[in-house]
Amino acid sequence: MNKTGLTVLLFLLTAFYSFGKTTTEITVPAFNDKYSEFVKELEAGHTGINYREFRESFIESKQFIVASKSRKEFNDLKKEMYVQMNKSNYQEVIKITKAMLSIDYTSMLAHKILRQTYKITGDTLNANKHKTIQFGLLYSIVKSGDGKTCETAWPVIQLDEEYFLLQMLDVSLLEQSIDNTGGLCDKMDVKTKDGLKETFYFETSQVFKGYKKLGMK
Repeated sequence: MNKTGLTVLLFLLTAFYSFGKTTTEITVPAFNDKYSEFVKELEAGHTGINYREFRESFIESKQFIVASKSRKEFNDLKKEMYVQMNKSNYQEVIKITKAMLSIDYTSMLAHKILRQTYKITGDTLNANKHKTIQFGLLYSIVKSGDGKTCETAWPVIQLDEEYFLLQMLDVSLLEQSIDNTGGLCDKMDVKTKDGLKETFYFETSQVFKGYKKLGMK
């Protein structure tokens, strides 16, 4: 086989083995802090962690500041994620959600879409991993109360968590207001699919702690 033929063969073999695979990996923050260690554990498949402690460690981490500065990038990735989902470009969805998790590994939305996409592509190992992480994050919020009053509100660290939970509950937001009777809470008046009106409360002290860290009032 001449040199040209060998080059072509090597190219075809590389293309064959690369087809359908994604090279994008989740970036573990290089900071020597609790959040970075949690991400490292979860990426290694050690999913039996304290998820509330993990979420709160994000507020304390330097990555929280990085994520705040990367907010536009994160939102742009989220928009592109839905575009690629509609096109059934599964490998692109995997790349995008991994990029989102590289910014904020506490994103339940990114874990949800990633595990659903892995399931579609037949990667049950990673699908199960991200399902465990998604619901670990979710249960660390809802197991703290029933969300029916400010005293029994669901504790969140970011407003995105509030909207994700409302999405999981399959309700439509009617009105959002502040309720400080019994705590520091967001009051969400919603409508169910049956047309019924309900109210859910989210405890937001960690949200304001994050604002303070970012120098916001």
